[in-house]
Amino acid sequence: MSFTKTLYAATAMALVTAGGAFAENLVIATVNNGDMIRMQGLTQDFTDKTGHTVEWVTLEENVLRQRVTTDIAAKGGSFDIMTIGMYEAPIWAANEWLVPLDDLSAEYDADDILPAMKGGLSYEGTMYAAPFYGESSMIMYRTDLMEKAGMEMPEAPTWTFIREAAAAMTDRDNDINGICLRGKAGWGEGGAFITAMSNSFGARWFDEEWNAQFDTQPWKDTLEFYVGMMNESGPTGYATNGFNENLNLFQQGKCGMWIDATVAASFVTNPNDSEVADSVGFALAPDNGLGKRSNWLWAWALAIPAGTQKEAAAKEFIEWSTSKSYIELVAENEGWANVPPGARTSLYENPNYKEVPFAQMTLDSILSADPNNPTVDPVPYVGIQFAAIPEFAGIATEVSQEFSAVYAGQQSIDEALEKAQALTNDAMEAAGYR
Repeated sequence: MSFTKTLYAATAMALVTAGGAFAENLVIATVNNGDMIRMQGLTQDFTDKTGHTVEWVTLEENVLRQRVTTDIAAKGGSFDIMTIGMYEAPIWAANEWLVPLDDLSAEYDADDILPAMKGGLSYEGTMYAAPFYGESSMIMYRTDLMEKAGMEMPEAPTWTFIREAAAAMTDRDNDINGICLRGKAGWGEGGAFITAMSNSFGARWFDEEWNAQFDTQPWKDTLEFYVGMMNESGPTGYATNGFNENLNLFQQGKCGMWIDATVAASFVTNPNDSEVADSVGFALAPDNGLGKRSNWLWAWALAIPAGTQKEAAAKEFIEWSTSKSYIELVAENEGWANVPPGARTSLYENPNYKEVPFAQMTLDSILSADPNNPTVDPVPYVGIQFAAIPEFAGIATEVSQEFSAVYAGQQSIDEALEKAQALTNDAMEAAGYR
């Protein structure tokens, strides 16, 4: 055999995976959250098992949403796998933009996925995205600072208690803010937080006729409470703080309390990253006695855009990264506290995971979130921190920008709510809802 033929044969063999298919290079768009960064570090395990290689495009949350939405709507074909959430999955599936995940292997055990997560990532009963991790939101707080303030955190506190505790824990001389919350513009950043918070104040985005509701007292009450509390006890520049910025502040010991995604619990309790790892407690997100807590429901999930030329390999990656065996791989390398939470029922039945201090509170938070009944008064939409309609992302991004301008001291609450009311109604009328 000639050298050329020998080289060709060796190359061909190298390109064939264990399953007999040619190896692919998968391009994956993902968010720059800690669990995704950890997954990238473990990708060699996937390559060793399948022969497929992976190219990561890692983006900040707002940028990720913009990039993947633009690409899939235009059929750009830039990515073989996209990281999306409960908002996008059913809408994009209805548009036939995603590959259905209805033929995953029996070993994968799709029935083990928590019903709340599977349902939120499905359209007409078919799952179109597999949850890498699921989350609600909850309170993470410094037990030492709470004790120093002479207060005790209830398991299910009110917003009134949280504001009082935040003021008591604030110590400006030592750069300790009583509370850190999202204020960053973006429908999935500060917009998600203030929307979930508003539910507990009796607010809603739309009434049953799709009329905007920003001219109502509950929305004014929400913003006045939030701005007042953050000005009293929040960090300077909170108008530009999102998930990662607040995570860094908390890990550096600069926050008494942080209300955010339950997935953050593993990061704030990791002694390798957090200066306060040994003094963190957890509680349910606050309420106002109206029957709705201010916690959300979300999953960061992996989906395959329709039209990809690498569908089979992409499904192999999704099975690998969202499987029971991946959870065990992370546990082996990083410990049980750092496995992706909130996606599988079996995880919460695992005796090893039951010993993790935030496991039960995470599950309780997820189970208490009801996207089908998110508000005190009835609404025509599904979703807690979002309304599951195609127009919401654009409208809510604009509304969140108006709110962030309030947080930055650039306009009044009344001005922001008036603008939010007008732009939302204009957009809904243009879209034919009214």
